[in-house]
Amino acid sequence: MNTQQLESFIQIAENLNFARAAEILNVTQSAVSRQIQGLEEELNTKLFYRTTRTVLLTPEGNIFLEHAKQMLEHLRIASARMQHHSSVGTQVLRIGCESEGELRFLRELLRTCRNTIEAFHPYLRILPHQALLNLFFQGELEVLFGFEDGLPVREGLHFTPLRQVPLCCVVPNGHPLTQRTHIDEETLFAQELVLCNAYTIPTQATALQNRIAQHLSPERIHISENAQVVRMLVQAGYGCAILPQPAAGDPELTYLPLDGIAPLRYGICCAKTVGDALLKQFVQLAQQVARQLDDADRPRP
Repeated sequence: MNTQQLESFIQIAENLNFARAAEILNVTQSAVSRQIQGLEEELNTKLFYRTTRTVLLTPEGNIFLEHAKQMLEHLRIASARMQHHSSVGTQVLRIGCESEGELRFLRELLRTCRNTIEAFHPYLRILPHQALLNLFFQGELEVLFGFEDGLPVREGLHFTPLRQVPLCCVVPNGHPLTQRTHIDEETLFAQELVLCNAYTIPTQATALQNRIAQHLSPERIHISENAQVVRMLVQAGYGCAILPQPAAGDPELTYLPLDGIAPLRYGICCAKTVGDALLKQFVQLAQQVARQLDDADRPRP
């Protein structure tokens, strides 16, 4: 189905005359007939009743007329937008992330990009882990944000680290463990655990959860496949959880860094072969904003 077929169909439907439609479209009558024949074959339905003297829409043709007008209008709008973007030099970057917890960092980054990159238009997708990977490999996203061990390891891809994120024991405010500034793994053997099976959880966190769970009886373990639900259960007092420290704090939770666990590397994944100046500038600004946020979060003497 193409625009010529749609235009031919609409003109014939509105004028009920093939010759008049051809005149309006500035094409031959045989060309219009071929467009309608191809359209009817594609739709597998008859759109017009035709005799030597009259042309009438079939019931199916009446139904399709409104759809045809909508499709043609949408195509015209899309074409106008693309032409406008090209004329003003709009720079579109398609970005994927998998957690709303990343929005504080992204907010600051996108604010910086707006003030630095002319005509910058971000297209941000927040989706589950596997959906983001599928879009990335299909070329629907140029950039993926996430932890290094959760991002794809493939030839031709490059990871740029932005932040070192502590892996923490998460407890509700007022919990006895909040008297500490950090915590060791063995201490958690005496606690209840809210275990997270979400794809968004880095493999280091999953491995630590599993080690702790081996020391707990089944009734002391609660399981969820959603990190947000895990945090809610911790807030409700069902146990502690093992999660990366978020960029934005949670007023109802305390995050205690775990002893002996290396920080997680959080950053950007993109194709090595991408030489686009916009993408390079975006990555540089991301590094700059990450340093600024780290400086702001660092305790003052």
